[in-house]
Formats: sequence, structure tokens, C-alpha cells
Amino acid sequence: MKIKLICVGKLKEAYLRDAVAEYSKRLGRFCTLEVVELPDEKIPERASQAQMEKVIATEGERIAKHIGAGEFVVPMCIEGKQLASEQFAKTLAEVTLRGMSTVTFIIGGSLGIADHIKKQGDFKLSLSAMTLPHQLARVVLLEQIYRAFKINAGQEYHK
Repeated sequence: MKIKLICVGKLKEAYLRDAVAEYSKRLGRFCTLEVVELPDEKIPERASQAQMEKVIATEGERIAKHIGAGEFVVPMCIEGKQLASEQFAKTLAEVTLRGMSTVTFIIGGSLGIADHIKKQGDFKLSLSAMTLPHQLARVVLLEQIYRAFKINAGQEYHK
């Protein structure tokens, strides 16, 4: 299985880059991991609604270029479904059983993900009802993907 993360924005803090590197290494036993980092658009101070929509649209165009045909697409968004780790593991296992070899998770920029990208999604996922910084969301998502693979492999992982 291949896991692809399409992320808007770079990881700025070393501790977050280290955490991503650690989970990337751990995931290497279970899947191929590809992380696509896209530049985020600059948001003007006191941006108008039209300016914010333009930022979201531009980032959406960049994201769309990296979604391949036949991928199971999972936009990370506030209106997505929240799952317990065991449910998330089951969802990943079901995707594999359906014959889909690539699962693509999308973490948008600070203003969110364009509607046309969300509509392209096969399953909308939310990590929490709380707002997380996008950089931290990447670490949390990778940890949950790793946990899901451990659960599905019948290996022990702390609760």
C-alpha cells in the first residue's frame, strides 16, 4: 500500500520535522510513504472574502495536480468524520480490500481546502473538533496512520 500526504505549507519547526521523520521511518515497515509539500499562498492582512477565496482556489489547483486517478482521496476537514483509532484502522483495511493501492490524505492551508477538492474526496476525515495547527495535524495524522497499521497487523500499540 502507498500512503500519500499532500500538505499545504512547510514544516518550520525542527521538532515537528523530527516527528515526521520518525513516523516516516516507522511506516516504512508497512507502506510506501510519499509526502508532497506545496507552497502556501500569502494571505494579505485584513484579507477580504474574495482574497481568501482566491487563496483557497490557488492552493486547490496545486493540490489537484497531485491527485492521481484511482487513488482513495481523504481530505482532512472540520466537517469530516471523527473516528476512534480502531475505526480508522478498519477504514484503511477496507480500502485495501476494495483493491485501492494508494490512499491520499490532504491537509490544506490555514484557510482550509477548496470545495472541489473536498468533493473529489472518497472520505472526509477530521482529527478533532478542536482546531489544530496544520503542521501539528501532519504529525498527528502520521501517528494515527502508523497506529492503524499496527492495529491491523495485530501488533501491540499503547492505548
